Amino acid sequence: MTRNLMFAIYMLLGSINVKAQKTFSMEDVVVLTRYEVEKDLGKEFSELLAKYVEQAVGNKNNIMAEAYYEDKSPSVMWLIERWTGRQWLEKFRDGVIFKQVRTLSEKDVVKPVRTIYVKDLEPLSKEEWRREPMKEDTPITIMLFVESKAGTGDRFKEVYHTAMPQFRSEPGVINYQLSQLEEDSTQFVTYEKFRNEDAFQYHLNFPPIQPVIDYLNSSIKKQPFQAGLHRLIRFAPFGNGKYM
Repeated sequence: MTRNLMFAIYMLLGSINVKAQKTFSMEDVVVLTRYEVEKDLGKEFSELLAKYVEQAVGNKNNIMAEAYYEDKSPSVMWLIERWTGRQWLEKFRDGVIFKQVRTLSEKDVVKPVRTIYVKDLEPLSKEEWRREPMKEDTPITIMLFVESKAGTGDRFKEVYHTAMPQFRSEPGVINYQLSQLEEDSTQFVTYEKFRNEDAFQYHLNFPPIQPVIDYLNSSIKKQPFQAGLHRLIRFAPFGNGKYM
């Protein structure tokens, strides 16, 4: 084999490898992590999560990172993250702060930590995810888990595909996203952030939502569908350092 041929093969393999790396790095990863800690650890744990989020949103590979507690169960907290690749998530989580989060969450845990990887359907851009409420807003975030009956998942996606542009154009909507669980394609989760309670109530009465309600009332495994609904209160800082 001539030296020129060897060089050409080397360059070709290098090009393929670079392309593969670029493709992998561009595969966004979305992870929802649920924590439930003892009440006396709540303040310390939420402060750690807030610190983690503050550092995450400053990382160029982060798309969004937010932390919440459940409205009716403050000891239940959610860390919601989107990164430009799983390797960046894993690298960031290998840092000191997340190790402290992991250690504390295992100290007096009420239930085991649950990590849920999902795939966004009709994803938003980083700029859209970083959209923030106005100063006068009192935002509310709704997360709804849905387990569809066999054979109805595509119908659910079709219903949302039709309604999504209208939902996102509502004046009171900050973000609206439908995602599918990686571990089970029959399960979905919606992420809905509104400027205030009135905006949420408007959404519930918005005519385009009716096909979604009809689906939820007829084609999911567990009724009533409200059992999978979580009202979340954001406590971690925004990208500009402000707290809710």
